[in-house]
Amino acid sequence: MDRSGLTAEARRFRDRAEAGQVLAERLRDYAGRDDVVVLGLPRGGVPVAYELAKALGAPLDVFVVRKLGLPGHEELAMGAIATGGVLVLDESLLRRLGVQEEQLARTVAAEVEELRRREAAYRGDRGPPDLTGKTVILVDDGLATGSTMRAAAEAVRRYDPARIVVAVPVAAAETCDQFRDLVDEIECAVTPHPFHAVGLWYQDFAPTTDEEVRELLARRAREE
Repeated sequence: MDRSGLTAEARRFRDRAEAGQVLAERLRDYAGRDDVVVLGLPRGGVPVAYELAKALGAPLDVFVVRKLGLPGHEELAMGAIATGGVLVLDESLLRRLGVQEEQLARTVAAEVEELRRREAAYRGDRGPPDLTGKTVILVDDGLATGSTMRAAAEAVRRYDPARIVVAVPVAAAETCDQFRDLVDEIECAVTPHPFHAVGLWYQDFAPTTDEEVRELLARRAREE
């Protein structure tokens, strides 16, 4: 049994809630502090972030980021966009695959619309959280290429936080390492090899819905 509580043979979380509880153990030094804000990346990062925020006694909010899928192969990320107008592109991938500017522009425009829709769905009339001088813990249910989380970290930095921590239950080891010079702290609970995909490391990886995201945000607000 390793420090994550997962056996070496299985290395699979039961669900996102258990994954968040494992992260909470790893990040318990942040518990009870009034300068900590937990931000979940919707949708799948929010159930993980909820468990972490509850355990740490910290407020929970969302930070909306959208992957830019390669046209015709949408599962392959060629970049991401985030609240605040941050655009992160995998320039080497774009060059290697010969993605045309008009293809990229169409994808970005479509994802901007979805990003705005999600912000309205999750936040309503609520403005973004005050992150100035805060320790911001950015949470997702896993890292594959890391492009979505990179966009989130770069966008959050514009809000002048004191510290940015990236926390995920599972990640490709090389992706986890790429964040060590990008943020102040990176916590990847499990880095299996070979990695393949985030969903392989969960017994239950059912899609998280907008309704679940809203419910978890409201539940954490009531708990506070």
